Amino acid sequence: MGTEITLTARLSPSALDTRRGVVRLHPEVFDALGLRQWDAVRMVGARISAALAALGETEAAAGIVLLDDVTLSNLGVVEGAEVVVSPVAVTAARSVTVAGSRLASVSLPPETLRLALVGKVLTLGDAVSLLPQDLAPPPGADVPAVRGKLSRAIGATWTNELLTVTAVEPAGAVTVHPSTVVGWRDGVRTGERAALPVGGAPVVSTTTAPVTEMPVAVAEEAPSPIPTADLVGAQDQVRTLGEWFELAFTRPDLLERLGAAARLGIMVTGPEGVGKASVVRSVAHSATATVVELAGPTVAVMEPNAAAARVGAAIEAVRTHSTADAPAILMINDIDALLPATSPPPLSTVVLDALRTAIKIPHAALVVTTAHPEAVDPRLRGVDLVDRELRLPLPDTKTRTDLLRVLFRDLPVESGVDYAALAERTPGFVAADLVALRRESAIRAALRHGTADDPRIGAEDMFGALETVRPTSVSTSDTVRAGDIQLDDVGDMVETKQALTESVLWPLRYPDSFARLGVAPPRGVLLYGPPGGGKTFLVRALAGTGQLNVLSVKGAELMDKWVGESERAVRELFRKAREAAPSLVFLDEVDALAPRRGQSSDSGVSDRVVAALLTELDGVEPLRDVVVVGATNRPELVDPALLRPGRLERLIYVPPPDAEARAAILRATSRNTPLADDVDLDTYATELDGYSAADCAALVREAALTAMRESLEATVVTAAHLTKARENVRPSLDPAQLASLAAYASSR
Repeated sequence: MGTEITLTARLSPSALDTRRGVVRLHPEVFDALGLRQWDAVRMVGARISAALAALGETEAAAGIVLLDDVTLSNLGVVEGAEVVVSPVAVTAARSVTVAGSRLASVSLPPETLRLALVGKVLTLGDAVSLLPQDLAPPPGADVPAVRGKLSRAIGATWTNELLTVTAVEPAGAVTVHPSTVVGWRDGVRTGERAALPVGGAPVVSTTTAPVTEMPVAVAEEAPSPIPTADLVGAQDQVRTLGEWFELAFTRPDLLERLGAAARLGIMVTGPEGVGKASVVRSVAHSATATVVELAGPTVAVMEPNAAAARVGAAIEAVRTHSTADAPAILMINDIDALLPATSPPPLSTVVLDALRTAIKIPHAALVVTTAHPEAVDPRLRGVDLVDRELRLPLPDTKTRTDLLRVLFRDLPVESGVDYAALAERTPGFVAADLVALRRESAIRAALRHGTADDPRIGAEDMFGALETVRPTSVSTSDTVRAGDIQLDDVGDMVETKQALTESVLWPLRYPDSFARLGVAPPRGVLLYGPPGGGKTFLVRALAGTGQLNVLSVKGAELMDKWVGESERAVRELFRKAREAAPSLVFLDEVDALAPRRGQSSDSGVSDRVVAALLTELDGVEPLRDVVVVGATNRPELVDPALLRPGRLERLIYVPPPDAEARAAILRATSRNTPLADDVDLDTYATELDGYSAADCAALVREAALTAMRESLEATVVTAAHLTKARENVRPSLDPAQLASLAAYASSR
């Protein structure tokens, strides 16, 4: 049950899955996770949720998870984002409390509400539809009767109703059974919610209403454009895009006189969720232009004939709406899914020909968006198609502070909330992540206030939401969650901690000081020392102290038998790091990832990976606000080119703990363990020569188990328990290896 797989999210094209709370997985993924049909799975995106797993099509891509609209919304991600899927144990709920619209809460008695939710998997804070679980009805369920009751109680709009789960007992993922007590939460309403996306039809936007939130996903009706003044951190891009639209739409004659074509093709790039589509909609609204939207991933999964027809319909919509007074824009979101660079499908040529026709329409423009410009078919970027590029940057701390103020501006917020402190705790967050943070904060505030007359969102709600909302850019299984670990929690290691602070934290905290002195900050650090010395723990503590996003990878994980895949994995790792900056890339067991070149027998794979790693560390594209930390217990095996200045230039030895350090480690490890008065950790530490930090932690754990073996009612750990624990936990440090590492350290 501990297996997890990272998959790419796609909206299910099947109408049968709509609002059902199900995900479709490839049969190979089912086998890898050990699932059976209609088992529950846990999914981690920007939020954590759960759903029922169903078998997908065998011919579909194995790396895709098809989600229904409600589940996609619950995860807080857009199509194309990565979702971590793993099996989850589901318990029968004793009670479930939900909130909904006034119509639903007044019209539906708890008994009817329970019948609608039977068989569904729920987690706290999720949205859930009233549609019964009819794909695999529980035994004894009378789905037609339930539908009839819901229709008679609410009317024809009952299928549009969405509820919010405000409480479950027990905690965690639960399923509603016939014995579950289901009820409404008094005084809490989610308000009327708009229908979620059910398809990929072209979306025509002509609305002029103001908007107060940034969209996270494409809706059936295009979201109202955000005022351009609220597009914090993108004002330069807004100005540039507005100038391009003005020239192409209002002054085409000027362009032609100056020898430039009046056609306009733009690629808007930037991290997922940064607000690419929002910027285009807002600037188009300012230019009184109609926007015809097309979702690239949705069209890509359609049959070729249907996909070509969908693209053709969008182009005809542009042709219909484009006039001299009201121009039109064809916007294709996530174009990399529709026109991939590798193994482009036959549909690509048809789409490209259609786009060449679209860009020639008078008073029209073509705008495509993507988070992965390198993955787009290069033919799209020809001079006759998309020849301009506009990039939206990742929000920095100041931009996130301003975004938070805008997002919470119209909400009831307690006074004294420090948005700057919250922005410091959200490195790597984009606009969509902050919207998810706002939603989670509101849910927590609603649960905390209950039936209070004047509920307000407080700082504790916002900071508490960080426990479940994660940045989209690092919502994968290769991240390290720092938690509350700080460098001060690391026992002893004074010199090591100081060296790490100077090499890792100072470049990110005080870049102005380095610039003032005219020197470049260190690019990377190599931690080396005996196994069990706490190298990984030090990295987690660094992340907690500096509030960094940490992307972790073990050396062997990047090796792939397919030519070019290992190098691609290295490039992808550093791309994620740049998008999640300030970030730290942790290369564990770096000797396996970057061994000395010319000595391997793997057809040159290791040598190419080393070359890719060296290029990323010290290549043409600089690393900004990204620090690389490698760890190894065999530093002599690492390629010397990786250790020169400009790469992993600072080598920090993590020595085995001495008596004083062992005492500090024992005290930190036993912080929550009740020790008897006869336990003297300082004296005990002097007897543990040869024990590593991991060995000391294991001793405390074994001593507690020894006390439990004597009596399950034990309340303290005595000195006798610690002494007996040493019989089972032997020192793991190898004297020969220690001597070799000490010699290497003295030679540096």
